[in-house]
Amino acid sequence: MAEVLNIESLDLEARGIARRDGKVVFVEGALPTERVTAQTVRRKPSYEIARVEDILRPSSLRVVPRCPHFGVCGGCAMQHLEPSAQVAIKQRALEDTFWHVGKLRPQRVLPPLHGPTWGYRYRARLSVRVVPKKGGVLVGFHERKSSYVADMRECHVLPPHVSRLLMPLRAMITAMSTPDRMPQIEVALGEGVTALVLRHLEPLTPGDLDILRRFAAQHDVQWWLQPKGPDTVHPLEPEHGDALAYTMPEFGLRMPYRPTDFTQVNHAINRAMVSRALTLLDVQPTDRVADLFCGLGNFTLPLATRGREAVGVEGSKALTDRALAAAGQHGLAGRTSFATLNLFEVDVDWLRGLGYFDRMLIDPPREGAQAVAQALAQLAPHERPRRIVYVSCNPATLARDAAIMGHEGGYVLKSAGVINMFPHTGHVESIAVFESLPDAQVLAAQEQARLKDDAQAA
Repeated sequence: MAEVLNIESLDLEARGIARRDGKVVFVEGALPTERVTAQTVRRKPSYEIARVEDILRPSSLRVVPRCPHFGVCGGCAMQHLEPSAQVAIKQRALEDTFWHVGKLRPQRVLPPLHGPTWGYRYRARLSVRVVPKKGGVLVGFHERKSSYVADMRECHVLPPHVSRLLMPLRAMITAMSTPDRMPQIEVALGEGVTALVLRHLEPLTPGDLDILRRFAAQHDVQWWLQPKGPDTVHPLEPEHGDALAYTMPEFGLRMPYRPTDFTQVNHAINRAMVSRALTLLDVQPTDRVADLFCGLGNFTLPLATRGREAVGVEGSKALTDRALAAAGQHGLAGRTSFATLNLFEVDVDWLRGLGYFDRMLIDPPREGAQAVAQALAQLAPHERPRRIVYVSCNPATLARDAAIMGHEGGYVLKSAGVINMFPHTGHVESIAVFESLPDAQVLAAQEQARLKDDAQAA
């Protein structure tokens, strides 16, 4: 039976949050300040999930979703919410996570980094399925909370020319020899280049290759083929092997990469993020800087243009090899070095072995950098980098690592803010700045934290 609910806030899955007799009700399709009628679809002891049936009092922040597939396609969660409000919700989520997970608050909240709201997604993994009931081949993202592929005919977070490829890709796959054995097409855009990676589970026939070449010529794309794992990816035309790259004009850099390498989805935001990170680090010409989880050298090479030496560490040798090659192409080989290492298993002895760093940048995957944080926490004050900038794609692991560095390691959380890398989604990218405290201040801060914990326990 439907009931009337008042929506108080929003979670990162874009569900409205209401309360009934102290029990939380997550309401799909509702926004803060709205009064709605909703039907419960799932009950748990501590919460319920409901779905909006009617909006009795709409929010002033509600907008008409631009995409006709919104609500079915799982690619976006917040198109019905005004974009600046999306950013405000993410900022609040970051601050709340710092407090609930790490018992920390940044001394200053950084202004959010904004970029394009539409057409920003320069990387995407599109699923391919043959679904006779829906007319044949589908190419797109998964449906929301489902393994089914959405019947997408357009996508507004993809660049327009990529969105226009969705229907031609359906027709192309249909014409090939084994359309049910081609489960995925990965999209990667560089400067003036659109690369498409076709995952195929059966060998391609000469006729298939002809179809791919005709498609490439007609739509100005480059095909890469993936018959097995990521290591088997190769260009259909050998001359396209080095064509894919992104640029960072502020630093005079062109960064070549392969379409399955990790790069940021949003190129405009990436440029702004790198610029802000270097500004926050305040690298001096005499500084030696570490870039942990460095990937292709996205931060390492810009750091090398500012400091005395930049040392990049990454778990993938393929990425560090490409980073080293890019450093050489830009005349930065003498100011950079790269090491391949599993950063989830490091300790303080390893960190000491790298030598002293004036500053450090950390940009880990969603798992965070717990081992690195614990190693930093064990350094003596004179061994610690004076300033650390931590770029995160997961507020929970950032807050956990911040607590290790703050409560145990003599660092203070100076500032933090969100980076709107993925508009219309619940994904929260963020950046945080830590500064090392002198030894006496460390002891005083730890004692203050202990007294606060004792008072809360009492």
